Amino acid sequence: MCLALTAVLAGSILCGVALGPVGIPFRDVLRFLHAALTQGPVDAADAGPYRIVWDIRLPRVLLAAVVGAGLSVVGVAIQAMVRNALADPYVLGISSGASVGATAVATTGLFASLGIYALSTAAFLAALAAMALVYLVAGRNLTPLRLVLTGTAMAYGFSAIAMLLVFQSPRGEAARAAMFWLLGSLGGVTWASLPIAAVVVAAGTAYLRSRAKHLNALSMGDETATTLGIDVLRTRTALFLVTAAMTGVLVAVSGAVGFVGLMLPHLVRLTVGADHRKVLAVAPLAGACFLIWVDVAARLLAAPEELPLGVITAALGVPCFILLMRRRGYVFGGR
Repeated sequence: MCLALTAVLAGSILCGVALGPVGIPFRDVLRFLHAALTQGPVDAADAGPYRIVWDIRLPRVLLAAVVGAGLSVVGVAIQAMVRNALADPYVLGISSGASVGATAVATTGLFASLGIYALSTAAFLAALAAMALVYLVAGRNLTPLRLVLTGTAMAYGFSAIAMLLVFQSPRGEAARAAMFWLLGSLGGVTWASLPIAAVVVAAGTAYLRSRAKHLNALSMGDETATTLGIDVLRTRTALFLVTAAMTGVLVAVSGAVGFVGLMLPHLVRLTVGADHRKVLAVAPLAGACFLIWVDVAARLLAAPEELPLGVITAALGVPCFILLMRRRGYVFGGR
């Protein structure tokens, strides 16, 4: 399955680069990519399509793959960590905290000196502050219930602050940009946006895969995990910090893309079972493929305008999740 998904991912990247309001033939896409990688010459007549492929679409498609993979992996870990089938990367309140920073930039011009990096920088710093606040409020006893309740309460508070900033903004276009970001967007992505997100997702995924047995134990309950010799509090604290940091980075570069971290883990479990050693191997590939095609749909459905990613993921995720919950015999982690 991993080999098949890897092939699908490669094809999805190629399609994601070729498809858009301005279609580019696959043959030309391959030719431009070869020229860019080998520093080969490009005809003057092809300068425009070459720039679209290399400077605009390829970094966007690769970032979509990174964000989709990261959200899927974080969703798997959080659902096991808090033992809640409805948990997703945003249940801890980190994304809502990041939205406050991003909204402040869009509506007040905060960090304007940073230029195009102002929004992502403010969102990441606000996500870190939200992570620290949730950790302090939840206390040292990070039980699943305390984490979920604290994160949910903080998320409501942060969302209220973000909405207040939008409501009081004297600039209508700034408020529209803030709302568009809150629903998720990969518009304006450059190569500079990719390395940090890719490194964080790769390192976080490697760490979570190394803790797959711990996640298996936590998903069966704290008592069972303790019986198996796992330090539950220390493990859950480490998982909280890793998943919160990954969420903060992903939200900073793409906004709050909903339903990916909620839906993909369940679909993967239906396919490979509840063992997190398998789930964490398949989930990032499935999430990467999924979000690439969501981004393609966001670019094409209302072309030349662009839809927020959250609109597409919700349209796909809600009916899928309803069908999933109506499956007879399905429970969290399998049958």
